Amino acid sequence: MAGSAIVSMLFVSSSYGATEFWEPLTYYNPATWQKADGYSNGGMFNCTWRANNVSFTSDGHLKLGLTSSAYNVFNCAEYRSVNKYGYGLYEVSMKPAKNTGIVSSFFTYTGPSDGTPWDEIDIEFLGKDTTKVQFNYFTNGIGGHEKVVDLGFDASQGFHTYAFNWQAGSIKWYVDGVLKHTATSTIPTNPGKIMMNIWNGTGVDSWLGAYNGANPLYAEYDWMKYTSN
Repeated sequence: MAGSAIVSMLFVSSSYGATEFWEPLTYYNPATWQKADGYSNGGMFNCTWRANNVSFTSDGHLKLGLTSSAYNVFNCAEYRSVNKYGYGLYEVSMKPAKNTGIVSSFFTYTGPSDGTPWDEIDIEFLGKDTTKVQFNYFTNGIGGHEKVVDLGFDASQGFHTYAFNWQAGSIKWYVDGVLKHTATSTIPTNPGKIMMNIWNGTGVDSWLGAYNGANPLYAEYDWMKYTSN
């Protein structure tokens, strides 16, 4: 464990002034990460965040679970950074869960609970069709920028690298290093926490498809990395 602690969080300042935050996601470090626990976002979220649904595999992956503790009662998982991060490149190696009615994600977020406007940048997998990925963002609570991209593979079958480069005038999303989408209007400005989650929806069947109660379901994350400007 001590050896893992040394490599699990690495900040490096380069000669170009960039700061790097690299996280192999091999174990829980409460100094840099938090597990959402004991509450629900409500609305379209049909589950309660549970710290116990955040775990780590024997081969060194973060594992977020969607489970059921009783009939029609669901528990989900959310993992978020303690610190906030601004403009720069955000990368993740992940494998989303596959099932209608659910979402697996990697995103940045800040909002009223942090004393800021709601700014968010998303990489989302709708479990109803994991051959596609959805990109989106919110600026001061205004979204509606969804872009669905065909991947050419089933994301639930293996780890791939997904990324977005957030700058003052643009957001560029990448899949395995290939640029897939660019946004240039009303770009978010407020630094946010790095977040990952899995959840099942309710009342949004036209978006996610109807959730059929299937569980347990898991999204896995191999590593993430942030590099500032």
